[in-house]
Amino acid sequence: MKLSRVSRQFGGLRAVDDVNLEIEPGEIVGLIGPNGAGKTTLINVITGVHPANSGEIELDGQRITKMKPHEVANIGCSRTFQIVQPFPNMTVLENVSAGALFAAGAKNIRESREQAMEHLEFVGLADEAEKSATALPLAGRKRLELAKSLAMKPRLLMLDEVNAGLNSTEIDGALKLIQAISDRGITLILIEHLMKVVMSMSSRIVVLHHGKLIANGTPAEVIEDQSVIEAYLGRRFAEKMAKEKNGQMT
Repeated sequence: MKLSRVSRQFGGLRAVDDVNLEIEPGEIVGLIGPNGAGKTTLINVITGVHPANSGEIELDGQRITKMKPHEVANIGCSRTFQIVQPFPNMTVLENVSAGALFAAGAKNIRESREQAMEHLEFVGLADEAEKSATALPLAGRKRLELAKSLAMKPRLLMLDEVNAGLNSTEIDGALKLIQAISDRGITLILIEHLMKVVMSMSSRIVVLHHGKLIANGTPAEVIEDQSVIEAYLGRRFAEKMAKEKNGQMT
């Protein structure tokens, strides 16, 4: 995926400001920054929810800048949402079947249900298939969100705060699942506030601040970047992370 001078403005607020970014197939890229930095807005711009006011977005050489959300989804770009919202009057299986049927080209309901079951088995929810989606606990709804996104057969998957609200055990399970998704060759953008998570999972980290891209590099490079320390990490945390990274390398 390639973003060239992408901006999005809401009235006098420039939420995404002239962002240039390239992501290679198969990468796991962490997207971090303070609250209000423009992270979710950038995802919304990529997926067509809030069209860019200027700039160009390409996915595998195809221009998607002016596409509608369903068109972006149909060419292999999907995302999860920070606040999970399953279809409340549908079962877990029906929630995932909808993605397979309407975004991934399943020929009929039977085929969409078969595909949905495969995704539910992958995320560990096969036994919950006939339950109401609203009956799942938060960790289950997060996994359902992943299954719904995978049912769309994405080449690029953007995960927005997928670990928010989970306990340490649930986070460990989520990280294994994210790695398994990456092992399938799916490119991942990971919005995450848990720095140990993003540092351990990402091959590269992108930092936004006031809508601007202020850093783009390896985890080791980012935690030593002065602009990132001042805008987001804080000196004590950056020093702690640097010591931990050095400890892992020795």
